[in-house]
Amino acid sequence: MKKGFLSLLLVCCSVLACKETNTNNDSQAKLNALAAKYVRLGLTIGQYDADFVDAYYGPDSLKPMVQPKAVFPKDSLLAAANNLIGQLIEFNANEKNDTLAGRAKWMSSQLIAFGRRINIFSQKYQLFDEESKDLFGVIAPTYPESHYQALVAKLDSLLPGQGSINARFEKLASQFIIPKAKVDTVFKTAIAEARKRTLQHYQLPANENFTLEYVTGKPWSGYNWYQGNYQSKIQISIDLPIFIERAIDLACHEGYPGHHVYNMLLEKNLYHDKGWVEISLYPLFSPQSLIAEGSANYGIEIAFPGTEKNKFVKDVLLPLAGMDGKNTDLYFQALALKAQLAYARNEVARGIINNTMSETEVNKWLMNYGLREKNLAVKDINFIKKYRSYVINYNYGQDIVKKYIESNGGTAANANKRWELFQWLLSNAVRPTDLIKAQQ
Repeated sequence: MKKGFLSLLLVCCSVLACKETNTNNDSQAKLNALAAKYVRLGLTIGQYDADFVDAYYGPDSLKPMVQPKAVFPKDSLLAAANNLIGQLIEFNANEKNDTLAGRAKWMSSQLIAFGRRINIFSQKYQLFDEESKDLFGVIAPTYPESHYQALVAKLDSLLPGQGSINARFEKLASQFIIPKAKVDTVFKTAIAEARKRTLQHYQLPANENFTLEYVTGKPWSGYNWYQGNYQSKIQISIDLPIFIERAIDLACHEGYPGHHVYNMLLEKNLYHDKGWVEISLYPLFSPQSLIAEGSANYGIEIAFPGTEKNKFVKDVLLPLAGMDGKNTDLYFQALALKAQLAYARNEVARGIINNTMSETEVNKWLMNYGLREKNLAVKDINFIKKYRSYVINYNYGQDIVKKYIESNGGTAANANKRWELFQWLLSNAVRPTDLIKAQQ
């Protein structure tokens, strides 16, 4: 009697398991079809908005088969985005598989950004905070002017000499400009060191590689153009003088363990290994960019924790560049204080987008609280006019990533845990709200 009951129970369990597997397969097939629609829509938007698609390494079959229309089809694109959001919400209404539900939520948040970018491209604007919430999933904190004044006062007391803070900071910083003839050597050395440190913790694809180019006429200081198949094109702007610490910053941010590693791990772990086609499209104006920029900035601290960046500059890069390192410690102290002023650029962007700052006020903020000389201030303004609320991804994105990793045990005292959590972040489809909730 017991034997017969057990046999029947095993049969029932087998039937239920088979039914559950079939249900999961059906759900996965349905979600994959929605993911294909997501990619097609993003690539179609990119036919009109040249800045929209940052990278694509998916199948050619999802690329638009028709030429773009003469007039930007705003209404039909918005309708397509909203319709797809509705289908994903409907999909998740009864979905019990957490992985599939997570993919659907991730795509929904990306599609909200699609809609906002479509409106921006059509010159229909919102206020800064509303825009950043739609595009990047968060609203950056604001600080009163007194916050920046207090930080500047600390810097004032640190910098030697007479005259304005800007003049004294520029005088100190001018000692650390890389000679033009040494820029390529210094950058390649910094990238090699950042890569070596990353490989000590991560196994990267055997064929991974990048090309390095020096460009002019760009509003940014560096850019990673991910090519797919674990290849990147890294461009460095040489319009303005490059300071020695920027070699490490850009080596980490654009390369290792920043954008290059982030895109590679997503391509390998999610696109190739799991078949998530939605990952093959990287829309620049989306919550994904907050994760990308935030992790790339925090990656500098991951690869060169504590005083190791200062040490590598003094021991390796300065001698390589033929430069004197006499005031290096003072310079890095000043840079640490200056970094705390990063949110001032958000206020400038908020003022420009909301039309609440005059040109005089914009320049005052960039010079007094951003410590930007005229040429850099112009570059900042050009960046904001082109990329708008994107600026929050660098500072607030970094803070979100930092708090998530450190609140989960990835402290400076536990380097292995820090690298482990960072790798998880780079290898998964994560929403900014997911990281914020994990800190609470």
